[in-house]
Amino acid sequence: MVDWITETMASLGYGGIILLMFLENIFPPIPSELIMPLAGFTAARGDLDLGLTVVAGVIGTMLGTLPWYYGGRVLGQARLNDFADRYGKWCGISSQTLNQVNSWFQSHGHQAVFWGRLVPTVRTLVSTPAGLAPVPLGPFLAYSTLGTGIWISLLTGAGYLLGENYSQVGEVLAPVSQVVLVLGVVGAGSWFLRRRLHP
Repeated sequence: MVDWITETMASLGYGGIILLMFLENIFPPIPSELIMPLAGFTAARGDLDLGLTVVAGVIGTMLGTLPWYYGGRVLGQARLNDFADRYGKWCGISSQTLNQVNSWFQSHGHQAVFWGRLVPTVRTLVSTPAGLAPVPLGPFLAYSTLGTGIWISLLTGAGYLLGENYSQVGEVLAPVSQVVLVLGVVGAGSWFLRRRLHP
């Protein structure tokens, strides 16, 4: 997979980053933790501009969120679960995974779109419950772009700084994702408690 990602980026440049990050959101087994650090390393060598690399990553990610968002909005939970059980093995999801992400989303409010973009696995699937809720498209895009921009910048910057050791970015950022998840849960819990105490 590394060779394919490298060749795609080398042959298509920024367009390759957009394509890869779009596919990463459609097929979660393609890891952003490999794509964007490699892009950052490529920028460090002078083959790409660092700022444009981040922008390309954000564009590709945002394009990739829309099929999941509209899938949730149009199909509904029951049909999405049926689809996941039939075809989910091709993109690494199941109805159980969708239900877990949906429950997490409903517990944490619309801010889950932002926080979810900073947590691996959740970041790809959070678009579906946002469509099911439904979160209006404008806020969905705003929260998603903000969270995605932070995540893509972290990955790209880490690859830029680590150089040839860019493949270790996942290990470096894993604790960061865990902290973000805990902060998101605590923040959402506080919001929910305030709503219950002061309706």
